[in-house]
Amino acid sequence: MKAKGGKAIYGASVGILMLEARFPRIPGDMGNALTWPFPVHYRVVRDASPDRVVRRGAEGLLENFIEAAKGLVADGVDGITTNCGFLSLFQEELASAVGVPVATSSLMQVDMVNRLLPAGKRAGILTVNASSLTAEHLRKARVPEGTPVGTTEGGREFTRVLLDNELELDVEAARLDNVEAALALQGKHPDLGAIVLECTNMLPYAADIREATGLPVYSMLSFVTWFQSGLVPRRF
Repeated sequence: MKAKGGKAIYGASVGILMLEARFPRIPGDMGNALTWPFPVHYRVVRDASPDRVVRRGAEGLLENFIEAAKGLVADGVDGITTNCGFLSLFQEELASAVGVPVATSSLMQVDMVNRLLPAGKRAGILTVNASSLTAEHLRKARVPEGTPVGTTEGGREFTRVLLDNELELDVEAARLDNVEAALALQGKHPDLGAIVLECTNMLPYAADIREATGLPVYSMLSFVTWFQSGLVPRRF
C-alpha cells in the first residue's frame, strides 16, 4: 500500500466559512463541531459580523470570503460551505474562485424540496431576519418566486441575540421563538408541505419544529450531510 500526499490536512473534506461572532453556539449549531457526524474544518472570516452579513448585505466582504475559502482549499478541503444562509449572495463568485464544489446557503434546498412534495404542496422558508432577506438572496439560491417566508424576527430572544452578537442565549426562549415562527408560517399558508431553515443557528430546534408542525424540516445539517456524501462517498 502506498499513501498519496498533496494536502496539509486530511480527514476533513468539508470546509466551513464562519462569521466572526461571539454568541453561544450550542450543540446542533453549525459552528459547534460536535454537531457533525464527520470531521469538518473551520475558518473564521474576519470582520464578517452577523450584523454586517445579514443586515448590511455582506457589503465589502466578498474578497474576505474568497481569500478564506482559498485558504481552506489550500489546506486540503474538497468542498466549501458557510454558516449563514444570507451568503447565497456569494455563491457564484465563490464557486468560480475556488475550483471546488460550494454550498453557501440552506436556501439552495428549497427548489429541490419542492420536487419531493405532493401536488399542491410547497416548501416555505424560516429565516432569522425576513426584513433583510432580499429578492437577490433568493434569486442567487434559485428559490422560486412567491415562496412563503416566516421569521423569528418578532420573537423574544433568538434573532436579537444572534444579530446583536450577544454573549448569552436563553435556549428555551430561542426554541419557543423558532417553534412559534414555524407555526405562524404554517397557519398563513395551508399549502405548506415542508420548511427549510435559512439560518444555520436554527439547527438545534429542527426536531421541535417538526414535532410542532408535523412537517418535514430541512436545514444546513441536512444539506451539508448530503454535500459531504458526494465528496466522500461511503465505501461498501
